[in-house]
Amino acid sequence: MTSSPLVRIEVLAPQYAEQAIAWASRLGLPLQVDDAEFALQLGETGLQLQLLGPLAPGPVRVDFLEGGAAHRRQFGGGSGQMIAKAVGIQPGIRPSVLDATAGLGRDAFVLATLGCEMVLIERQPLIAALLEDGLARAQGDRDVRPIVQRMQLRQGNAIELMTAWEGEAPQVIYLDPMFPHREKSALVKKEMRLFRPFVGDDLDAGALLEQALALASHRVVVKRPRKAPTIEGAKPGYSLEGKSSRYDIYPKKKLASNPG
Repeated sequence: MTSSPLVRIEVLAPQYAEQAIAWASRLGLPLQVDDAEFALQLGETGLQLQLLGPLAPGPVRVDFLEGGAAHRRQFGGGSGQMIAKAVGIQPGIRPSVLDATAGLGRDAFVLATLGCEMVLIERQPLIAALLEDGLARAQGDRDVRPIVQRMQLRQGNAIELMTAWEGEAPQVIYLDPMFPHREKSALVKKEMRLFRPFVGDDLDAGALLEQALALASHRVVVKRPRKAPTIEGAKPGYSLEGKSSRYDIYPKKKLASNPG
């Protein structure tokens, strides 16, 4: 993977200057630099990542209150969604899930909305910062607060964190390794354009799967492009296929009803 591009912190309104200094210190980013390719901006809509330049698309932020996340929460199809079936959600069954490749937290938010207790791991510090900011802002909303309270974020390398896991193992581990997106969605294109320089492809997906299989108590679920090969290593027990993506399921033990 190539070295990450230069990022600066920008303040969009003076009242956020202190927060900007705190983020700059935490992430090791400069506040003033002219040749930066990206800006991590702080303003009234929270933290956002902006590609700089005349033809740059708009910024990317994590927003669980409006837009796509809100629409999916209200009209997304509930436990009938393919991701819900993939992790094993059924009447009386809401497994604990570790999302080891959290990204912007969309899939984790869907599962938390459906009642799953979630742990999220994101290894790229900038993306983890956007996610942390989105979760914090969602705490202020009466309807969404109970959902995000089921989402616990950890920043770090998922393989290392799974290897050193303490306490009860997650019943399900969910993996969505980075791959070359081909969707024509403008939002996907914008996010890929912003994030690809920072994260590259998940070249350690095989090791990630191996460690997930060692830790999960009941199953591992891997999201893939519909026509992509399976991750190198163990073969899935079965798959669920949608229009553009596929869920490869590696079952270990049958999920039982939650107590109570």
